[in-house]
Amino acid sequence: MKRPLNMLLVLALLVSCSLWSASLQAQGKKRVAVFAFEDKTDHRYHWWNGQPVGDGMADMITTTLVKSGRYRVMERAQMAQLMQEQGLGMTGAVTPQSAAQAGKMLGVEWAIIGAVTEFGYKKVSTGGMLKKVGVGAKLGKQSSTVAVDVRIVNVSTGEILKADNVRKEKSRADIGLDIPDISFDTEAQFDESLVGKATREAIDGVVKLLDEQGGGGVWEAKVITAKEDQVVINAGSESGTKAGERFTVYRAGEELIDPDTGESLGAEETKVGEIEVVNNNYGGKGKASTCKILSGSGFLQGDMVRKP
Repeated sequence: MKRPLNMLLVLALLVSCSLWSASLQAQGKKRVAVFAFEDKTDHRYHWWNGQPVGDGMADMITTTLVKSGRYRVMERAQMAQLMQEQGLGMTGAVTPQSAAQAGKMLGVEWAIIGAVTEFGYKKVSTGGMLKKVGVGAKLGKQSSTVAVDVRIVNVSTGEILKADNVRKEKSRADIGLDIPDISFDTEAQFDESLVGKATREAIDGVVKLLDEQGGGGVWEAKVITAKEDQVVINAGSESGTKAGERFTVYRAGEELIDPDTGESLGAEETKVGEIEVVNNNYGGKGKASTCKILSGSGFLQGDMVRKP
């Protein structure tokens, strides 16, 4: 009789641990925006849908982050629309400062920026690297390399939380005459190619960097709107926010910029007040919460919401 009871206790413990883990994961979800990567290659190559390499890389990172379920990711089409409405253009290379400025408007915590530094094929034979291998050449190796420089930017401060280079190479034995052109009709063709496989591994490397940084920083939401005794924030049940949970609201002062480097040095913050979640499913999508004001006044859109 003891064995069935023990089994039930073990099952109950496993279920409890699973629910606790899921709750922690939801509570820790970061709101992320991925900006188009700068293309520092020779610009000869495009994705199967005609996108430039930098845009295609950003879209693939966005899709992978969404599928992971570990982040709240702003769709890039929605990003473009909101930025256009705000009159904020992002031409040229995206800097930590410009990404932070845009990220604040988009209501995210992290901005992911970067550059594609390598993307393409090379041919290696016993005689060294060749652009083309003539008839009768010895068995060689076809290789594809994809490399990206990536930065994770804290939107509130403009600080670079993590910066790294992710470089992946895939190769196989080959006796073909030419380096293949990077031209694909479908995503499936891209995935089966060497450069596609290297790209996917590079994307996984970028996501791993975000996961490693996941424990860093402070959970933060933003005030969407405030009127009378009610405040709406951009964190709901989807990010683990619960009814009855209390938060402190802060407002950033003038941003301090290093005159030599142009780097943001942060800003002084003042406490605006305290709020309590009343409904964590405002709008029916679990992305926002309505809160009652416990103390303070003069809450404004963009004010920062943190746990006490």
